[in-house]
Amino acid sequence: MLRKRIIFTLIYEDGKFNQSRNFRLQKVGDINWLERNYRFKDIAFSLDELIVLNASKEEKKIEEFANILERLVDDVFIPVASGGGVGSVDDAKLLFNSGADKLVLNSLLYTNPDVVRQIVKQYGSQSVVASIDYKTIGGNSLVFINDGMQKIDIALDQYIEYVQNLGVGELYLNSIEKDGTGFGYDFDTIDKVANTIKIPLIIAGGAGNEKHLISGLENDNINAVATANLFNFIGSGLPRARKLIIEKGINIAEWK
Repeated sequence: MLRKRIIFTLIYEDGKFNQSRNFRLQKVGDINWLERNYRFKDIAFSLDELIVLNASKEEKKIEEFANILERLVDDVFIPVASGGGVGSVDDAKLLFNSGADKLVLNSLLYTNPDVVRQIVKQYGSQSVVASIDYKTIGGNSLVFINDGMQKIDIALDQYIEYVQNLGVGELYLNSIEKDGTGFGYDFDTIDKVANTIKIPLIIAGGAGNEKHLISGLENDNINAVATANLFNFIGSGLPRARKLIIEKGINIAEWK
């Protein structure tokens, strides 16, 4: 049985890290600010994984992002997944060489599935996380790519099936409507698509406190919960959440 995981997601855009609400970004500080306020070497004991996403909209500048990633992951012992702007196997290689343990792919899943298959073949399914952003409109769950700006004409459940057939190892399912609200995860949609998901599922969008993390981890269909809320988890938020999760007997690692 797979252990459950808590994941922290960092959103990077044009040299700054950001708060996100419904995919509208608000800059909060650069890498120096992040290092002053978040010593990931220390808070990693409250986490199981770190995800770093390049959400720059004009130009991804993947080499610049790779440099930031390399600086960020220094001395972090937990796995780090990274993505945003990956368009080739060479881009994937750059992020792996800069400290990523896994690659997060989103738009490329739709625009160039052959490259996705090449990356999976070269690095293995376990190293590739498929990220899917969606909104529910008129009762239908619709998929968006290009940082949530472009809707594609495939229903969410069909897209999940398509993505899994590319050979990816995990699925990161992110609700654009819930993103940054702090109101909790979109379990209505998660429960509808859960029976179509055959690989480990990470849910994102909506976590605002430890109760939200616990409600996700208690769901048998969910393997990991992600939060990108920088401010709700400053200080003792994450250690407290992990302590409560362990006390509830959820199958999560207990770091010593």
